[in-house]
Amino acid sequence: MSDLHTNSLMLEIKELIIEALGLEDISVDDIGDEQTLFGEGLGLDSVDALELGLAIQKKYGIKIDADAKDTRNHFTNVASLAAFVTAKQAA
Repeated sequence: MSDLHTNSLMLEIKELIIEALGLEDISVDDIGDEQTLFGEGLGLDSVDALELGLAIQKKYGIKIDADAKDTRNHFTNVASLAAFVTAKQAA
């Protein structure tokens, strides 16, 4: 997979985070690729995680198993989400 594809996917995911969670006061430039999305980082919570999970499933046509142990790790940051979406789409 090319860096260009990864970068555009990460940008798309940032836009999705802002849109799905109604974060009007945040721009894509405010979200770092490796920035933690929950708690200390961007400050998202478990409700946001559900919303984001649904938005990602809808946009990319992939299934996310909320109960899988590794699901939480995929939502660590934008970079891990992009890798997860890419892997799921390739599967």
